[in-house]
Amino acid sequence: MDLEQLIGWGTLLRDDEVAVRASVRRLVREKFMPRIVADYEAGRFALELVPELAKLGLLGANLEGYGCAGMGALAYGLACHELEACDSGLRSFVSVQTSLSMYAIHRFGSEEQKQKWLPEMAAGRALGCFGLTEPGHGSDPAGMETRADKDGGHWVLTGRKLWITNAQVAHLAIVWARTADGIRGFIVERGQFASEDIPHKLSMRASMTGGLVFDGARIPEENRLPGAAGLKAPLSCLDNARFGVAWGVLGAARACLEIAIDYAQQRTQFGGPIAAKQLIQLELADVATEVVKASLLAVHYARLKEAGQLDPAQTSLLKRNNCRIALEAARRCRAVLGANGIAGEFHVLRHAANLESTFTYEGTDQIHTLSIGRALTGSSAF
Repeated sequence: MDLEQLIGWGTLLRDDEVAVRASVRRLVREKFMPRIVADYEAGRFALELVPELAKLGLLGANLEGYGCAGMGALAYGLACHELEACDSGLRSFVSVQTSLSMYAIHRFGSEEQKQKWLPEMAAGRALGCFGLTEPGHGSDPAGMETRADKDGGHWVLTGRKLWITNAQVAHLAIVWARTADGIRGFIVERGQFASEDIPHKLSMRASMTGGLVFDGARIPEENRLPGAAGLKAPLSCLDNARFGVAWGVLGAARACLEIAIDYAQQRTQFGGPIAAKQLIQLELADVATEVVKASLLAVHYARLKEAGQLDPAQTSLLKRNNCRIALEAARRCRAVLGANGIAGEFHVLRHAANLESTFTYEGTDQIHTLSIGRALTGSSAF
């Protein structure tokens, strides 16, 4: 019995969701897996394969209209699951394009902005990034220092953003800045910002991560997101993205477990395969149990999201729980492989290194802990 049979997917998924999972899994195995070890070692993202992602409708997958696929929450979650079974950087690219950049325009943009950008972004001809985090302001975005000052029909934007996925290749950035009237969002086009690399990353190496610099950039009024006012706007984008992260990390955990099971069946020690040893079966059973439980929770919350009933505190719980489980799964599966667990060809330590980042981004484990605590007690401990 494999992990999917333990979960019992057959009774939980609709035909269209099964089809999405199968098509994304096929693309990942044929196009991305053969190159991921080399890409990770080189610190390179497979940018030339973006059109393949677009063909499957993965860019803007869960958005309606404007050339987007209009997938349900569960189908999109399964897509993220399959992408991250390859690498967190691959899922992160799709998440930032879809759940942050395109979502911000779809929810807060004008009709003209939607018509201009969303079809191009869905086709992969325009790539986006999301500029909220700053060098001195991560978990507390209310302290942001980036400013936008009104000057006639333009806004003068000054500041810096850091830890921005897709910064180096984005055609547009969704940027959040402090104004005289509070925090506002802007579509900032390439040429109006400079990007910079973050060198020496030891995690998410097959992902483009950089900084954005704004030095008095003049942004026309028509590039302001008219529906975005206050900090709740960018936080709602993050809440949307966390759902995909929570599904994605389970894909990484599943991949690590499958690798560990296969290795244990092939590896012989003390006169037989280590898969027949009690301590190895303990590790595999523990990991499988946690992944199955997390998967069932993810399905339940996906159905709530489709019904418009998923609360941000539930998203925090899902992201926190699944990132913890996935990171522990990768570590324990690495141990099953012994010394081979650190070899790139076995993938597990690459997943573990990436999952250290997912434990932190889109809200740290500690911040989500406090979000859940606030929901339970009514008292904020931030």
